[in-house]
Amino acid sequence: MTPKRALGDFGERVAALRLEALGMTVVGRQVRLPSGEIDIVAREAAETVFVEVRTRRASPGAAAESFTPVKLRRMWRCAMEYCEREGIDPDSARLDAVLIDLDAKGLVVSFEHFRGLEVPGDG
Repeated sequence: MTPKRALGDFGERVAALRLEALGMTVVGRQVRLPSGEIDIVAREAAETVFVEVRTRRASPGAAAESFTPVKLRRMWRCAMEYCEREGIDPDSARLDAVLIDLDAKGLVVSFEHFRGLEVPGDG
């Protein structure tokens, strides 16, 4: 396993635990689809929540800098593909992001959860 993959796996485990502590039910991790991968699929009440996790070991804010509008649009395409595959109403889908920054020792120094992200247009 590469160091980058190990860092990503660590961040996804931290995110899944935190989301479950908030009352969400994690129903899938690292869900692979033809259009890409969804880090975490969860349920919260009547919503299916698609979560992108960005983990960085650097100065605070590095994880946020790695989350771009292009990534968000790709995430939406994956979410819609998942909804079609699983027979889920796309109107009940929501995109969230979890951004985790670690210090040099690998300790979490920042954990941010953004709910209900708006998908930017292609322009």
